Amino acid sequence: MTTFVEAINETMARAMREDERVIVLGEDVAEGGPYLVTAGLAEEFGRERVRNTPISEGAVCGVAVGAAQSGLKPVVEIMFIDFITLALDQLVNQAAKAHFMSGGQLSVPLVLRTQGGAGQRNGAQHSQSLEAWLTHVPGLKVVMPSGAADAAGLLWSAIADPNPVVFVENKSLYFRRESVPDPPETIPLGQARTLRPGRDVTIIALSRMVHDALEAADRLAGEGVEAEVIDPRTLVPLDLDTLTQSVTRTGRAVVAHEAVAAGGFGAELAAQLQAAAFDYLEAPIQRVGAPYTPVPVSPPLEDAYRPGAEDIVRAGKVALEWGQYDAEPWEKGALAGS
Repeated sequence: MTTFVEAINETMARAMREDERVIVLGEDVAEGGPYLVTAGLAEEFGRERVRNTPISEGAVCGVAVGAAQSGLKPVVEIMFIDFITLALDQLVNQAAKAHFMSGGQLSVPLVLRTQGGAGQRNGAQHSQSLEAWLTHVPGLKVVMPSGAADAAGLLWSAIADPNPVVFVENKSLYFRRESVPDPPETIPLGQARTLRPGRDVTIIALSRMVHDALEAADRLAGEGVEAEVIDPRTLVPLDLDTLTQSVTRTGRAVVAHEAVAAGGFGAELAAQLQAAAFDYLEAPIQRVGAPYTPVPVSPPLEDAYRPGAEDIVRAGKVALEWGQYDAEPWEKGALAGS
């Protein structure tokens, strides 16, 4: 059994053994980083290829973009996705646009690893889920694995990709164990995974919420409801075909993520699914996400803030009961102040 952290670490080591162009950059990466994801890499590959950087996310990302355009394949660590705000100029205005603006002459084979998610009592500035920002930028690929095996397979594909990839890891998953093939199975970017088949409602969940979705499906099964659970695994590119095929069969859908519901990637999923499967829908697509407030640091408040299995069960029941009586959406719209 392998933890998420071990899967990421072993995949980076394997990539570095097979390709000397792969380097690792970031704050304290030579010492293992804050979660020991890069532990042991400096000892095996040396500090020329595993480089500690100053505490300047903009500088780190800028160096990585230049290295990638010069023929290297940097894997950059930004400790918290909250700090990616400081690297967005380089990531969004340089890395994401270089291939397009050079008429295809430049490529940026860069992987930016970052950690998101609440639940660690880290406060509002170290606990956000900001993946929706990144999916809005043409030229960036965005990956969100939910387990160790997927993390290994997707990271391998991300490192091999000639385009910039943001690899978002949920901190709450880091020490969850699961079986990982040896060697890990390579997973193409843009390939969703159906974890549980069902005929009554489709639950599409991201990252940590995949495990809550499976728990919710178990609970719904106790009430005679067969819920299908799908993990998109990558947000860009998105496997819309797999999602649409499921929704057209079940006629009902719930999209769930840990990020704030308002403006979250679930809104994009709902919009694309209703356009692709409108004639088959029996109810509005339900969205599960965090409330429209900064992440609390108080343990009871943070626990209440984080969406989970209970929210998914409730959303599933609303979708199933729609039209039978005056069922109400669980979330009426945070931006409206309700």
